Amino acid sequence: MKISYSWLKDYIKLEQSPEEICDILTQTGLEVGGLEEVETIKGGLQGLVIGEVVSCEAHPNSDHLSKTTVNVGGNELLPIVCGAPNVAAGQKVVVATVGTTLYDGDNEFQIKKSKIRGEVSMGMICAEDEIGLGTNHDGIMVLDEHAKVGTPAKDFFNVKSDWVIEIDLTPNRIDGASHIGAARDLAAFLKKTQEIEYTKPSVEAFKVDNHDLEIPVEVANPEACPRYAGVTISNVEIKESPEWLQNRLKMIGLSPINNVVDITNYVLFETAQPLHAFDAAEITGNKVVVKTMPAQTKFTTLDEVERELDAADLMICNTEEAMCIGGVFGGIKSGVKNSTKSIFLESACFDPVFIRKTARRHGLNTDASFRFERGVDPNGVIYALKRAALLIKEIAGGTISSEIVDIYPEPIEDFKVEITYANVTRLIGKDLGVEMIKNILTSLEIKIENETETGLSLLVPPYRVDVKREADVIEEILRIYGYNNIEIPTLVNSSLQTAEKPNKDKVRNLAAEMLTAQGFNEIWSNSLTKASYYEGLKDYKEEQTVKMLNPLSADLNGMRQTLLFGGLESIAYNANRQNKNLKFYEFGNTYFYKGTELKDKPANNYWEEEHLALFITGNKEAESWAVQEQGTSFYVLKSYAENIMKRLGFRSDVMQISETENELYSEGLAYSLNNKVILELGIVAGKWLKKFGIENPVYYADFDWGRMLVELKKHKVTFEELPKFQAVRRDLALLIDKSVKFSQIKESAFKMERKLLRDVDLFDVYEGKGVPAGKKSYAVSFILRDDNKTLNDKQIDKTMQRFIAAFAREFDAELR
Repeated sequence: MKISYSWLKDYIKLEQSPEEICDILTQTGLEVGGLEEVETIKGGLQGLVIGEVVSCEAHPNSDHLSKTTVNVGGNELLPIVCGAPNVAAGQKVVVATVGTTLYDGDNEFQIKKSKIRGEVSMGMICAEDEIGLGTNHDGIMVLDEHAKVGTPAKDFFNVKSDWVIEIDLTPNRIDGASHIGAARDLAAFLKKTQEIEYTKPSVEAFKVDNHDLEIPVEVANPEACPRYAGVTISNVEIKESPEWLQNRLKMIGLSPINNVVDITNYVLFETAQPLHAFDAAEITGNKVVVKTMPAQTKFTTLDEVERELDAADLMICNTEEAMCIGGVFGGIKSGVKNSTKSIFLESACFDPVFIRKTARRHGLNTDASFRFERGVDPNGVIYALKRAALLIKEIAGGTISSEIVDIYPEPIEDFKVEITYANVTRLIGKDLGVEMIKNILTSLEIKIENETETGLSLLVPPYRVDVKREADVIEEILRIYGYNNIEIPTLVNSSLQTAEKPNKDKVRNLAAEMLTAQGFNEIWSNSLTKASYYEGLKDYKEEQTVKMLNPLSADLNGMRQTLLFGGLESIAYNANRQNKNLKFYEFGNTYFYKGTELKDKPANNYWEEEHLALFITGNKEAESWAVQEQGTSFYVLKSYAENIMKRLGFRSDVMQISETENELYSEGLAYSLNNKVILELGIVAGKWLKKFGIENPVYYADFDWGRMLVELKKHKVTFEELPKFQAVRRDLALLIDKSVKFSQIKESAFKMERKLLRDVDLFDVYEGKGVPAGKKSYAVSFILRDDNKTLNDKQIDKTMQRFIAAFAREFDAELR
């Protein structure tokens, strides 16, 4: 939302600088995102002057260039080579001197001294499109013969400059989406220290000139259109807007179109009330009907795009066809044209939900829909209509040719709110005094209906859609009083809290700090994602996706069931920017729909889970002279994941480890505790990498964090003395069938020896030369220890022989 500083001063007398105004607006909740000095023409025509062509002759080395000398008011004539066909001696022209910067959209170039076909050129004689004064490029701009040589072009063309304030409006502050809205907040804030008021332009002069063009209105959908008003204006002359009006619109980034359309835009940014002007000649049947149209009805909007309507799109129609998408976008046929002689001027209040859904369906975001989606002032409809009608009458020469049609069957009443002085003091943290509270409320146009010793009964105007509770009113008082005026207390009140065990935040931070220390970066992905990701999946069924009824876009139409896709989007984004060696982790919730409809408890139709995801891809270490390039692997991810489990106190020897059957992986492992999977890790399936355009393998671990916290509650801290006797390691190289898993070998070993065996680990797997087909070689380590005495070779060898025999018997294993 852009606010013009000079335009703002039409409604409030300001002595403060633009910088000071920005600070005040931010304090009142209209946060300023930027302040910029702008001109009605980009660059302000700096460096351009009015000159006179003294001589003009054909260029000796070109058929289409002219060699000229130009007087720009200096001591010497400037030699300039010109390519325009209409250049001639005696013309008054616009000259860009050496060093001048010219603009072409976002591009710019500087005029330099140069040689063109062997002739020196010290400037440029300009066409109107080259300096932003028009679009014509047929030749140079020839000025009136009375133009004074040497006059800066900025002064000749009366280029205006202004300060434009960019306000980052929050959705609840649509009351500030206009110059009058900003002036209202400024006046309320400044009134604490000075006598100041803001004023709206008077519409007392509005009167009906005749009744030559009465157009009745029918509102068939009052729930979508609580208020609809209109008036006809005849004998308008469609032409360019006066310079002041064009400059006002240009300052805030709008392009002037014609006087009537410009006035509707002007009033929109003045009052925050959108308006629309219809060509009265296109209102077939001489009647306006506000209704919906049948689904799949074709309608062409002002941008010449044919759109297919939804049955819930509110349309402004005549007796035969639609003319406008209500509150969103006009139609190409019924808009104001150069041939328009009479108009029907619309001012309405539409239901925000209807407008928001329609705008999203058609991918339209207009200045009108932006305001209607957030809620316009129903009581400002008639004021804006009269204001625009008077301006059209003044600028376009029209006559008001009907009474105002105002359909408002159920007027929206002020919001009733009760506040107590005690609560104001308690929430703000300071006693402001009764008079200060009352003065602030009245300056915000909040009426005091009744006053007691303890508080106030208030009537809040309906344009403040976000002020309906006592806390909301207190926030209004505080933002106008000034957050910076509340002293920091010397006494801090707090309540003692005890955290449940395990402390979720501590456990989460423990894992996060551990991963960060190992070179991982934390990512935050959007919980909203493409529902199409889950089409055809068995583990994450499409029907389990929580769908958005009013999605922001097709890419954000469902809630995620897994953290994988958000992570792959981040990996693809980085890889496309030459950042391919990545280690990411993310804590986040996943969401599921049960597929049932429990109407008495609708929340029970859904559930969510908290997960921790790890992603690694690219090289194991950054490339350098000291480290040989080596890609990361599944085993690197496995070590990271198991270290987290170990750090949190999960023992690997009590877990069941099996191959994962999750379709997100091409291969991987699943770790279960009490027959419930708490961790899956593996290589992401190729089809997903292809979908996201990722070339390198990606390794992904998914912790069911919520289930892990449940299991952590069962953990009991025990301790024992450190062993006094040394452990012994023995290794076996086993030749086994490919179908045999390491988990089977580990399980078998612990069955055979529970007293001495402490750990079993797999440290190498080999398939290739020297290994028969259908076989693989496992290198397995065994850690043995007796806590009561030192093991001797005889005991160790006996135990190892038992392992070898068991493996041969159970798995047909051989020693290599």
